[in-house]
Amino acid sequence: MTLADLRWPLERAARVHGESVAVTCAGRSVTYAELAERVARLGAALAGFGVEPGERVAFLGVNSLAHLECWLGVPAAGRVLVDLNTRLAVDELAFMVDDCAPRVLIHDAANAETAARLLDRCGSLHELVPDGDPYEQLIADAGPAALAPALGADTLATISYTGGTTGSPKGVMLSHGNLAANALHNLIITGHRADDAFLHVNPMFHVAGISNVFAATWVGARQVVLPRFDPATVTDTIERERVTLATFVPTMLAMWLTYLGEHPGADVSSLRNLHYAASPISPVLQRRVCETLAGCEIAQMYGMTEAAPTVTQLSPDTHRRGLAGEEPDASRLSSMGAPVPGVRAEVRRPDGSSLAPGEIGEVWVNGPNVMLGYWNRPEATAAALTADGWYRTGDAAYADAGGYLFMVDRLKDMIITGGENVYSIEVENALISLDGVAEAAVFGVPDPQWGERVHAVVVLADSDDEAAQIDEVALRDHCRARIAGFKVPRSFELRTEPLPKSGAGKVLKNPLREPHWRESARRVS
Repeated sequence: MTLADLRWPLERAARVHGESVAVTCAGRSVTYAELAERVARLGAALAGFGVEPGERVAFLGVNSLAHLECWLGVPAAGRVLVDLNTRLAVDELAFMVDDCAPRVLIHDAANAETAARLLDRCGSLHELVPDGDPYEQLIADAGPAALAPALGADTLATISYTGGTTGSPKGVMLSHGNLAANALHNLIITGHRADDAFLHVNPMFHVAGISNVFAATWVGARQVVLPRFDPATVTDTIERERVTLATFVPTMLAMWLTYLGEHPGADVSSLRNLHYAASPISPVLQRRVCETLAGCEIAQMYGMTEAAPTVTQLSPDTHRRGLAGEEPDASRLSSMGAPVPGVRAEVRRPDGSSLAPGEIGEVWVNGPNVMLGYWNRPEATAAALTADGWYRTGDAAYADAGGYLFMVDRLKDMIITGGENVYSIEVENALISLDGVAEAAVFGVPDPQWGERVHAVVVLADSDDEAAQIDEVALRDHCRARIAGFKVPRSFELRTEPLPKSGAGKVLKNPLREPHWRESARRVS
């Protein structure tokens, strides 16, 4: 099964649910019959631009009808979608564009200036297509789509960039089979139906943001698209559109529950199933969610881009029994859940041997959803994927006797803040590029709003005139000019003594991190 077969999922939806509303976005609705026609014309338009099968097409923008159509249409036409994170700096985006060489960039109005700068800087780009009237004209003018080339399950469908521990982003190569498998897994655990309305509010440039697009399309469900998260808009949309399914990150949930508490008349009773994902949740927030949405099934998901992304689920039944104090589910409320059907997830030693329940090791993942590898990164691919197809996540955890996974730390030096991944070396490189900064160590610390916040310990140079002028404002301003805003440290510790180091000269972050996590049961928040 591949996304190129328009019988899966879009042609089926158009045939069985052709007159039903497929997508509602910005006051506009299209039926499944219309969506199938538009997606086919998008494929024809790409061919008209000279984009050959296997070549890349980039998108830069917030959630929209065009954004969703690119996810359905670009891979189905045999091309490869590269969805760019709008929160990144131009330098970061240019690195990605140069790395994967897309010919066409579709963008929204808010990112028009960035798109123009990328066109000037990146030699592979030949065409910019603004969302809105130009995109609509492109669809209208396109002829009938030619038959897509024969594609197998291992054919590349998308390249999704994720931060790298070496400081350079890596392009995660997801195949048609990977995305198809993830859709099947989500259909099993969520139970999408034709009478559902799924709310897309997480950014579609994250794989988690489109994790349910294919599953919802497959069954002919209505998909409600919002450009970004806003508690009032989300609440109004759920009420107006009678949304039944949604996925939030814990940061969104915290803000949304606060809003609901301040607006007790809001009617969100249509929600029947809500998932939270992308970062760990605090026990207090977990209970608040379940109590506030008492008539809704609540579940937690754990995954990563490399797994397309779903790996485990903490099910609604486990939430119910656990919050009622029933064991073993009460103890499992702090877990990531158990592997979803179709996916294997085990805790192993570095040599790949299995560990007994309760022993801490690395989470390894195997299944048809696991990536092909990293674009143009054979060494990184070899380090992450074993010869028999297991992905080494870099997450340290232990499993209980029932296979439920409990995160304890991250082997990769990564911070998850508000659902966004931040790799410390990227921030450290930005900090030490400022004259007067001798050293920097960056790590995550607990934060009640963001789960984790980016914290930096900065060593200022001795007897340096530049260092004398450095304060937190100067450090933040310097970082904002070089990296995305969500990566800029929210808190600093300035010092003049050197950072602690091992005998080999490697910075030891544990002594720096420990005071911030001393009161926490686990080293993620």
